Amino acid sequence: MAVLKDILFGVKLTALKGDRERTISGISFDSRKVQPGHLFVAIKGLSSDGHAFIQQAVASGAVAILCETLPEKLADEVVYIQAENSAQALGICASNFYGRPSEKLQLVGVTGTNGKTTVTTLSFNLFRALGYNVGLLSTVENRLNERVMPSQYTTGDALQINELLAQMVAEGCTHCFMEVSSHALVQHRTAGLLFAGGVFTNITHDHLDYHQTFDAYISAKKLLFDGLPAAAFALVNADDKRGAIMLQNTKATKQRFALKSMADFKARILHSSLQGMELDINGTSAWFKLVGTFNAYNLLTVYAIATLLEEDSRQVLEVLSATDGARGRFEQVKNAQGITAIVDYAHTPDALENVLKTISDLRTRNEQLVTVIGCGGNRDKAKRPAMAKIAAEFSNKVILTSDNPRDEEPSEILKEMKAGIPKSLEKNTMVIEDRREAIRVACNLLTAKDILLVAGKGHETYQEIKGVRHHFDDKEILTEMLN
Repeated sequence: MAVLKDILFGVKLTALKGDRERTISGISFDSRKVQPGHLFVAIKGLSSDGHAFIQQAVASGAVAILCETLPEKLADEVVYIQAENSAQALGICASNFYGRPSEKLQLVGVTGTNGKTTVTTLSFNLFRALGYNVGLLSTVENRLNERVMPSQYTTGDALQINELLAQMVAEGCTHCFMEVSSHALVQHRTAGLLFAGGVFTNITHDHLDYHQTFDAYISAKKLLFDGLPAAAFALVNADDKRGAIMLQNTKATKQRFALKSMADFKARILHSSLQGMELDINGTSAWFKLVGTFNAYNLLTVYAIATLLEEDSRQVLEVLSATDGARGRFEQVKNAQGITAIVDYAHTPDALENVLKTISDLRTRNEQLVTVIGCGGNRDKAKRPAMAKIAAEFSNKVILTSDNPRDEEPSEILKEMKAGIPKSLEKNTMVIEDRREAIRVACNLLTAKDILLVAGKGHETYQEIKGVRHHFDDKEILTEMLN
């Protein structure tokens, strides 16, 4: 319960009709979830406009309406609030309603195309090992210490975020590590949050189905840094030229990490294998369980975050060296014949190429590399031929298969993928629509010491077909078929 005037603190209002002292029992932006005593926030979405459901919300018991355009007919005893941007207002209202929880812990937001999940998960695991009560908001899962709460999106809506943060505060959390998607930033889902730090991992072409242009995608990521307070840190990848763009106009303390460029935090790979790698980080060497250049960046990023949060750098390295990676990120399944299967979330051309380059650098060439890859439906179609081409160029054999087709026909997605296969490599490529069958065939192609990459779904334990999610776990199937 909260008083309306307190909930509206910080919101840019253009009009208010009614009693701002009204007590509010909850907030909804979905009219179907409105309960008596609620504030209903009407948001203009991609597929629907909440303004069309104001009357329905009132009928369900909403006592206050926040919107951008006031309805022609105003109900008695209902407070009507007009704001410049109702999506942004929702974020601020949600934060106020839950007692501004982001101000009561160290909240670090991580954005970028690749690496968000690994960086946030490793940071969570590190700070847990250091003895802190910690929260995690990620693509894979939301966590409050050892309690796991399912996650459906990279970044939840403003109400979900603040409710979870409030739970974390109530249970004594001092830190929270959060993935921040470009969608969330553009849709103002993080409005009202106070970040102790913002992190930029890298950026490659992704989500252009939503943002339309690469420049718009970059600008979306930059919003996180534009909103950081002076007391926060802004940590960016100096090896990505867009890192400098992120730092433009930020009030936060500017910090950089890199493997190739001059930076505040610097790492160098000393030795690497499928079992792990040795890194020199700011002059100190340590062995880590994670593999690949992309994970060198991830480990360096986590080290930098912890150091900026004033943790002892040597202790950080000691703990990180014993830490496992995120689920579905270069996760390995092995058997008695020495076959290595790798499950990875790689769902962009850049991520797939990073994983395959890592495998290529570590293999002996006495074994074959088989790749099973699909592309999701209702997503950027330009990725499909590009990903198939990359898979074919790095692998001895490729099986194109279904990922999450969603509302699209799997056969059409596969046709678009196959178009990217060079003529000279077509003989090494198969198309098997059924993903389980594709994995089974791939396993049957393997002999001792061979390597199998199953890419695209990673941590996901479902396959989405025509709006229905069916249980499907790449790692589970590989474990069954290889042992």
